Amino acid sequence: MITKELLLLLFEAASIQRWNDHNRPHKGFTELDKQAHKMIYAFLLAKFEETDRGITIDWRKLLEGGIFEFLHRIVLTDIKPPIFHRLMAEKGELLNQWVLTELENHLKEVKDNFYEKFAAYLFQPEYSALEKDILKASHYLATNWEFKLVYHLNAGLYGLEETKNKIEDEIEDHYHLAGVQKLLLGKKTSHFMDLVGQLRFQQRWAQTPRLPETSVLGHMLIVFLLTYFATSEIEPCTQRLVNNCLAGLFHDLPEVLTRDIVSPVKRAVAGLDEVIKEIEMLQVQDKLLPLLPDAWHEQIRYYTEDEFANKIILDGKVKIVPAGAIDALYNKDEFWPLDGELIRVCDHFAAFMEAYLSLIHGVRTQALLEGYQALATQYQEKIVADYDFSRWFVYFKLD
Repeated sequence: MITKELLLLLFEAASIQRWNDHNRPHKGFTELDKQAHKMIYAFLLAKFEETDRGITIDWRKLLEGGIFEFLHRIVLTDIKPPIFHRLMAEKGELLNQWVLTELENHLKEVKDNFYEKFAAYLFQPEYSALEKDILKASHYLATNWEFKLVYHLNAGLYGLEETKNKIEDEIEDHYHLAGVQKLLLGKKTSHFMDLVGQLRFQQRWAQTPRLPETSVLGHMLIVFLLTYFATSEIEPCTQRLVNNCLAGLFHDLPEVLTRDIVSPVKRAVAGLDEVIKEIEMLQVQDKLLPLLPDAWHEQIRYYTEDEFANKIILDGKVKIVPAGAIDALYNKDEFWPLDGELIRVCDHFAAFMEAYLSLIHGVRTQALLEGYQALATQYQEKIVADYDFSRWFVYFKLD
């Protein structure tokens, strides 16, 4: 059972500012943005371990580890990084136990022993050891991406060089990962992550004031998180859960090339949405995919093309299937099932919450009110993949 409190907790990261004791860009420096960037770094590092070294990655554990670390950071958000790392070194077990206690009521009802796995992740060093290593490297790579911008805006600031050296030392400690080596070359894979980073600065609902503001990249992480929790409720095979989560994480990736075109514009002219989709596909093919190894292209296309369609892979080809077909026939790893309709609901719910949070913070515009009301009406009775999503929307009725 996904509670109202857990859903609200996921959005707290949008209000947590990073590097707020430094001169920094106004947008793109929230904890939500950082965690989103980190998860895409983790995807790259894991793929390089698989394709370059033939190492088996437990993708479910990697994705769950990213969620555990996201939740852990939300609870401990007020602690500055140097103090946080020292406290974890000296009092880590006590802090971890406190985090679990704080989150217990939020997580106990999540399916597949999520809370118990969270405890194992924190207290058992051997649990997800490789995946933890990848996530730690990804954390520092995302931090370093931010710091490069901060560094140029804070030249001469006391302690800046020390921070720079510490981050570089942490990245060097992960040089054994093939992807870290590739990224530090500063070539095409690094350029891909720079493009991903630009999604930190693309604002959602750009035509209206909103609080808290969220970026396209942060929205992608929220959809990933919502997709995980929704999918975990429907007894998925492992590959179905992984595909849904990664498709949620990557669903707006093409917007780094086209920008976020708001829904009213897409609906203004008949057929415009299809034209936009065609342009996005061409842009991804011409500008994004060449920055990644050829062996990954089909997987990225699987997650970004027809991203809201239910589909499987049958006889080596992508096949779009009707609602209910995955549950009835294809809920097996061998079919690589993906619930696009479920991801679409999570995408809409994220937009609904973006409007709701702004409205309850007192920023009330016609666009936000109309968006909130339209989505609340659309999902009054909505069951997708045998999961009743209407309860999520009912949680957040405005008085």
